[in-house]
Amino acid sequence: MNRITLQRLFAVLALVLTQTELLPVPVSAVQMETSAEKQANFKQQALGELFHRWTFDQQTPEDALSGFSQFVVGGDAALVWTIAPENDAPSPPNILKAQSSCQTGFCYQLLVADKLQYEYPDVTVRLRYPEEGGVGQGGIVIGLKDEQHFYAAIVDLAGKKLEVVRVLGNQVTVLGETAITPKPVDWHSLRMNRDTIISKDVIEVFFDGRLLLSVQDQTLGLGQVGLIVRGKSPLHFDSLHAVPLFSQRPVSNPAAY
Repeated sequence: MNRITLQRLFAVLALVLTQTELLPVPVSAVQMETSAEKQANFKQQALGELFHRWTFDQQTPEDALSGFSQFVVGGDAALVWTIAPENDAPSPPNILKAQSSCQTGFCYQLLVADKLQYEYPDVTVRLRYPEEGGVGQGGIVIGLKDEQHFYAAIVDLAGKKLEVVRVLGNQVTVLGETAITPKPVDWHSLRMNRDTIISKDVIEVFFDGRLLLSVQDQTLGLGQVGLIVRGKSPLHFDSLHAVPLFSQRPVSNPAAY
């Protein structure tokens, strides 16, 4: 093919591309943050009030749980989050009990910390089954816009599985899953954070001190944090920590050299 023929071919392709309408594609219900929005949200994370630790020890078992909002997603079963005494807790004398009566695995119960927004959160919690051999699935929520839009790290101790899921309305997407080998202890540790590496957002999940999942997703950004149980799940929680993970990122553009 000679040079003139190639030039004509490129000209025809350019004309077709400029006159052809792009086909519509599905879009997420939540718009992704721009770089400017991420930078602005990140700078807000230097605020000291974003460093929180909840041991549930300042409330008596008779008190109503304060500082959190409760949501039910995909079901109408009532969930009771209660403070209970526990001398053997990681942080005695109290723990947080969750008891869900949902009959389907697509029913989520959320307990979300009020008035706290994180761009890059680092959240840890201790959890256990109320009795040996019990069933229950639960863990941590981050990036929550509302009860229909969030990320979650969910541990299934009976099934020995760990999942990272993204919930967008009625669509639940498993971003990553892996088998786990729980340590022979009563209380297990779960940690979930969201970081940015070379302009890509990475969600990392640690179980019993080991990094087991690392997934990339930028659908959701700034949001609230909290706890989650799925299905018919009695679980116990203690020592919930939330801090902004900002120490590894510069707050200004890098130098030219």
